[in-house]
Amino acid sequence: MKKTGKSLAMLLICLVLASVCMFAANRIQQSNGTVTISDGTTVRYKLYKPVSATETSKAPAVLLLHGYQNDHETCAAYAIELSKRGYVVLSLDEYGHGASTTGLLNRGYVNHKVTVNYGNDSEADGTYVKIGGADRYKLMMNFSNLSFFNDHYSKDEEGNAISDSSCGGIEAYRILSELPYVDNTKMAVSGHSMGTWSSWSVAAAYSGTPIEPVAVVLQCGELFRNSVYDPSIHFNNVLLLQAKYDEFSYFRDYEPIVSDALLKTPLRYEFLGTTPEKAAWNTTFGDFADGSARRMQLLYTNHRLTTHDAAGLETALAWFDAASGHTSSIAYNDLSAMNKEWLTLAAMLLTLAAMFPLMSLLLETGFFHSVVQPLPKETTMMKRGSWWRGALITILIAGFSFPFMTQLGHGLLPLPEKIFRMTVGNGFLSWYGFLILIMVITNVIGNHGRKKRGEAKDLTAKGLGSVECKEHIDWKLFGKSLFLALLMTGMVYLMNWVFSKLFDLDLRIIWPFFRPFTGLRFLQFLVYIPVFALFYIMNNSKIFASFRTKSTYKEGAAGFFGDWCKNFFLMAGGIVIITLIEYIPFFMNISPGADLLFGSTFGGPFMSLLILFLPQILCFSLIGTICYRRTHNIYTGALVIAILACWIVTGGSSFL
Repeated sequence: MKKTGKSLAMLLICLVLASVCMFAANRIQQSNGTVTISDGTTVRYKLYKPVSATETSKAPAVLLLHGYQNDHETCAAYAIELSKRGYVVLSLDEYGHGASTTGLLNRGYVNHKVTVNYGNDSEADGTYVKIGGADRYKLMMNFSNLSFFNDHYSKDEEGNAISDSSCGGIEAYRILSELPYVDNTKMAVSGHSMGTWSSWSVAAAYSGTPIEPVAVVLQCGELFRNSVYDPSIHFNNVLLLQAKYDEFSYFRDYEPIVSDALLKTPLRYEFLGTTPEKAAWNTTFGDFADGSARRMQLLYTNHRLTTHDAAGLETALAWFDAASGHTSSIAYNDLSAMNKEWLTLAAMLLTLAAMFPLMSLLLETGFFHSVVQPLPKETTMMKRGSWWRGALITILIAGFSFPFMTQLGHGLLPLPEKIFRMTVGNGFLSWYGFLILIMVITNVIGNHGRKKRGEAKDLTAKGLGSVECKEHIDWKLFGKSLFLALLMTGMVYLMNWVFSKLFDLDLRIIWPFFRPFTGLRFLQFLVYIPVFALFYIMNNSKIFASFRTKSTYKEGAAGFFGDWCKNFFLMAGGIVIITLIEYIPFFMNISPGADLLFGSTFGGPFMSLLILFLPQILCFSLIGTICYRRTHNIYTGALVIAILACWIVTGGSSFL
């Protein structure tokens, strides 16, 4: 009874503290009550309205457009800082992202791609080439191909076309312009990554109209030559925030690194409207009055962190004010948005932590009591030398297959695209499928040797679940473990849903992690979860059965820490290696490691995801270790992790 009371108290403490964090985060996004928050329904967006904006006192406005695999909340730093300074801000869920019901394929695609910045290409030198393959591959090869480019780029002879490269931004800009409290002669647009191409497209669509954007702010954007679009189109007051360590080659002009040499290229100095000798970072060229102002601000950050970079935010805020003539008493360096991100991160960790006292409460019940299994004898452990050989092989296979298998699934793996609609999800599906195959092959071969040496058999061969090597799967144990995992993760989902309703926030840190499902996204969760579950069950089997060590039998913190370190090493060792390969040469100003060793084809999306994926694995290894040491079966932790991992991919990333 005493143990039950302690678990209940811990559960309540975690949930109350998480709620307090989300309440405080909501106060920040509302600028302590001076900004109201509302959501779009048909076009999905989040609208920040200062209370000072009225029909008789109209306010300037900014449309914010997020990047690939993100959603409107990734724009929160700009939205919060702009709205608290008096701007009306509409942050859009673009095609295939967030709560949008329109798939990314509606952006359009053609059967060719350009391998240099647009306008620098030619068929003769092979930088303008025909492509084939899955529709999603053609789509992704055309992300920088814009609908206002001339027909040579934006249409093909098969009848395909880039139909709306704003990904819904043009319509969202119109909605923003028609709000009665918006001064639509003082509107601007800003986007990050994929959202910069959307921003160019919005600005082009309204060029020459009474509501054309007075400024365009590109957070990691691509530049192109004027020859790719009609000369009647013009762009007012363009600011480019250039990440020094941008993992995507097209945002650094296909050069290995961002250096001062970029300033001497025609693409860059023509954009600035100056000469090679005068071109410079962090310097404004041109005049805001006639829309010719241009600036390239060099930020010492990477691609994904640009959205919340303080120097970038300060520069952008000053730029919007200069272009619109707006003023505010709040200093540009008085930034509070990142506090909201730390609070939602704390809420996320606290809510995840609440799963464990809930698990303890449930395991005390008669129904779930049998989920706790006995430990096997220590004699079944793998010998030290065999452990290290197997562990090193495991992490090397996982690490070096990551860039190749994820990119294969992302673009060219022959999957039915009307069923498997998650783009990054397909990359993980490919990688997990490959690792499952490797584990099956090595388990069949390895179990013969383990049996002869008297070591523990790998349970992925037969006796999944308990660490005792049974001849058949214990389906009763599996069923109860699944039910337990569903209750634990269901509590997280319920709290996340409550937070979204009360505070218009979800559990995250900058990028989407745990979003409430739409109907489409929940169906996608059901499509992907079998592969995720199988992978993590086999992975847990390898870690806690065939790779079991003496730490499993130690009580207290020493035993837990030993198991966690082993778990993290096996789960994340390969990802740590590939992360170091990617970033060490990059930070040494040589090149991203993947581009250098494997080619730029295997850089980009999944390599930039490492900054998100590595902390996730750290958390997953902790969750798996806690679940295993509490139950001594591999199912519970594996299923909890699989549900969370699949939720992250299908609930927040882009769909076709």
